[in-house]
Amino acid sequence: MYHPTALADTIAAIATAVVPAQGSIGIVRLSGSQALPIAQQVFLPQGSPIWQSHRVIYGWIRDSQGRRIDEALLIWMQAPRSYTREDVVELHCHGGIMAVQGTLQACLAHGCRLAQPGEFTLRAFLHGRLDLTQAESIHDLIGSASPQAAEMAVAGLQGKLAQPIRQLRQRAIGLLAEIEARIDFAEDLPPLDISAWWAQLEEIQAEIRQLLATAPHGELLRTGLKVAIVGRPNVGKSSLLNAWSGQDRAIVTDLPGTTRDVVESQLVVHGIPVQLLDTAGIRASSDPVERLGVERSQRLAQTADLLIFVVEAPTGWTEDDQTIFATIQARPLLVVVNKVDQVPLDQVVLPQGIPPPIGAIASQGIGIRELETAIQEMAYQGKIAPTDKSVTINQRHQAILFRAQASLQQVEEAIQQDLPFDFWTIDLRTAIHALGEITGDEVNESVLDHIFSRFCIGK
Repeated sequence: MYHPTALADTIAAIATAVVPAQGSIGIVRLSGSQALPIAQQVFLPQGSPIWQSHRVIYGWIRDSQGRRIDEALLIWMQAPRSYTREDVVELHCHGGIMAVQGTLQACLAHGCRLAQPGEFTLRAFLHGRLDLTQAESIHDLIGSASPQAAEMAVAGLQGKLAQPIRQLRQRAIGLLAEIEARIDFAEDLPPLDISAWWAQLEEIQAEIRQLLATAPHGELLRTGLKVAIVGRPNVGKSSLLNAWSGQDRAIVTDLPGTTRDVVESQLVVHGIPVQLLDTAGIRASSDPVERLGVERSQRLAQTADLLIFVVEAPTGWTEDDQTIFATIQARPLLVVVNKVDQVPLDQVVLPQGIPPPIGAIASQGIGIRELETAIQEMAYQGKIAPTDKSVTINQRHQAILFRAQASLQQVEEAIQQDLPFDFWTIDLRTAIHALGEITGDEVNESVLDHIFSRFCIGK
């Protein structure tokens, strides 16, 4: 996708979601040197407006035959005061497929090229308006599934991740400069204070470790958890989902086997997006439909990030519970004992080797707070989440930081082996290059293609 010559094109795309016959406003965005001339062919203003940057103009959209197809507003943002730092025009028309697609086709007919996924943001990066961490934060913000995830994305957009990375890189460059100076001007400079130089290298390593420690938290906020509720029929799985989600998503009756398929609800638990799945009760059945539901439940139990195994207090731990537990005990697991209003939790006989049980009255929503706390603890594997949640890295950053860390460790090994300065500089340069890949100061075409191809076309 990334070709410098493509910047000469003027691109266009739909910048808003289009809902058939329901959208109220649709925006078609143009960017490039011919954005305004092309827009002036498509857009017929009313009266004699002043064509001035960042002003709203009212008029009509015309197709390639000059027919009016929609009433609209035009906003021109002259370079460099725009998202891409190119001339940008936005045509605000009525929502829905016909008006928005007609406006886009009119722009393409007059010389625009259809934008590639993420090309507007790519141009913003290439023109220096954003670094790579900020561009990735825009993608994260669009896909945020919780307020905490959105807060994290906004922090990245403000440069709160790029700043410490650039500081680390500059400090590494300073260390490299000291070594190279000793190589080139050994007779004119005092001997290198190796202990002080080593201490600075260790400080950089420690800060890289701190950044790497934020990866699990960032990944949780970005991708969330898939949590499946499993157990025998009629133990309260559907009641638990309904009470937890605050709505009747699953049918609840006294008849076992009511849930025949997977029922889903979206939640946010301590800032973590959770896809909560209520599955069919697992048991042997002659009903072919129920049997299919049980098979789906069993498959889901092997792929979910976390299982909530529900048993009921009145019947206690049964042979069927033991059979189910034997198939899932290797998975991340929480045990909920439901209906403790009928039999107290401390009177329920449970086998050894199961996780500490959580007592619940699912029909009344009792036990959900404790369940959420347990999920949070399991999500972070018992560790305290980073204090500064605004600075978190993604999988790309993590892989690069591991490379930088390994290179710096090679430098330390070269020092310990008393190798010449030239050996120090090789791995130090590799670490500096790696840190530059995170922000985009060092980047290649394949990296840009990978990052921006995940964006929607209008962004």
